[in-house]
Amino acid sequence: MRMRALPLLLAGVGSLAAQQAPDASAPVDSKLEPKTFQVEPNTRIPLSMINSVSTKTAAAGDRVYLETVFPILVDGRIVIPPGSYVAGTITKVQRPGKVKGRGEFYLRFDSLTLPNGVTRDFRARVSGLDGRASEELDRNEGSIKSEGNKSGDTRTVLEGAIAGASVGALAGSAAGAAGMGAGIGAAAGAAAGLATVLFTRGPDAVLAKGTTIEMVLDRNVDFNESELDFSNSPSRRGVGEGSGPLPSQKNQSAVPRRWPL
Repeated sequence: MRMRALPLLLAGVGSLAAQQAPDASAPVDSKLEPKTFQVEPNTRIPLSMINSVSTKTAAAGDRVYLETVFPILVDGRIVIPPGSYVAGTITKVQRPGKVKGRGEFYLRFDSLTLPNGVTRDFRARVSGLDGRASEELDRNEGSIKSEGNKSGDTRTVLEGAIAGASVGALAGSAAGAAGMGAGIGAAAGAAAGLATVLFTRGPDAVLAKGTTIEMVLDRNVDFNESELDFSNSPSRRGVGEGSGPLPSQKNQSAVPRRWPL
């Protein structure tokens, strides 16, 4: 009798365990899973430069520091508030040449830190520059280039020719050949101006402190709801403090040059 009762007892225990086991198909309480907020690829985030970058002093591997200037929202919730910090790296620098070429550097964004200290590593690139900046963004290569200086070079040669002609005319007048002296002086002055151009580098590419640039994400950046509590975050300084973009070198007044007599 005992042997016959054992299978029945085991069957009863198995049935009870099956009744108590959770049903995998039953819906999970949403309160147990924190909501995730996803900043999608191709999201554009405006930033302000905290430090300055110039091809005159920068080198590959130098760090660049920026902060966000506009809130980024997902489903009506601020996930990247203004004052969040972004760190980047200069990956390549090229100085402008003496005869031709322009200053150029490449900037890559590496990490984002929210005001409450939550940090994400990511990869992003520059997608736009401050409209006041004279630098140019090559969207195909992702490089930032200085403005060209052809007009400045031409002006230097012309200034030399005019100065030389004036000196030559004065010297020719004393010798009774003002026209010939002016022609010789103009040629000499133009040659001196051309030599100045050939031995002077072109303008460097510069992003000054306070310059606004735009980055675009190339992958998802996710946050859960518990990471978006900014109630105890430290107060942030005013955005946009700094000098902003440097004035275009084309528009700067030329420094008078003195030509040897």
